[in-house]
Amino acid sequence: MSRRWTLDDIPWHRFDAAQVDPAVLAMVKAAAMVEANAADYVDYLHGVFQDDEALKAAITLWGEEEAQHGAALGRWAELADPSFSFSDSLARFRESFRIPEGASGSVRGSRTGELIARCVVECGTSSFYSAIRDSADEPVLKAICHRIAGDEFRHYKLFRQQYRRYSERQPLSALKRLTVAAGRVFEAEDEELALAWYCSNQPNEPFDLRRHSAAYGIKALQVYRFEHIARALRMVFKVCDFNARGPAAAWLARLAWRGLRLRGWWLHRYAA
Repeated sequence: MSRRWTLDDIPWHRFDAAQVDPAVLAMVKAAAMVEANAADYVDYLHGVFQDDEALKAAITLWGEEEAQHGAALGRWAELADPSFSFSDSLARFRESFRIPEGASGSVRGSRTGELIARCVVECGTSSFYSAIRDSADEPVLKAICHRIAGDEFRHYKLFRQQYRRYSERQPLSALKRLTVAAGRVFEAEDEELALAWYCSNQPNEPFDLRRHSAAYGIKALQVYRFEHIARALRMVFKVCDFNARGPAAAWLARLAWRGLRLRGWWLHRYAA
């Protein structure tokens, strides 16, 4: 296993304020909130897999790495915007958003379904940080996002490996696998992201779920390229045990790309 990176591995001395894109900065501030709030998800997953000590240990490590992502992004955002306080914004976010505590079962209906959902999340985050890395000009942000994208891909492989183990004793039908995966995809623009945007970018105005969700979405959709979407969908197909290189996957990638471009157009219209 490769050595885990730390904040000391980031080339902070290479920071170039002239290369900071304000739109990307606003998005990174929100992403830092979500990543740093991993402890609640660790507690939730520990409850779901309460008798699986090996997986719980892996989930603890996963949570530590997610929190480090938030710390790295937050530190970069403070460099890019000296008026921004990562700790203050995170405190506001944690006061505003909490996931259900004390869970003893998965909200997906089964442990197998929970692991599919976790894989979908890691597909999305790996592609998201790859997209930021590929679109950003600021060298420190590129370095951070490159490391985070690699972590998220390893997390995907971890949860996919566990999915295969659990699916042997708790198999799900193809329809159920697809339903869980699709459901988690459509949760990607939920209240958590809107609140993260609000708490880190516009905390002095009233919270509006639709408006702040749209504000985040406009910025996030701008960094994606077709290859990021296609790669994420291939990863989703793999965990659902579908042919990731077949015509259905290629067709769905093109459809998803057109859908995202249409959504971007609609969000701009809504914001205007």
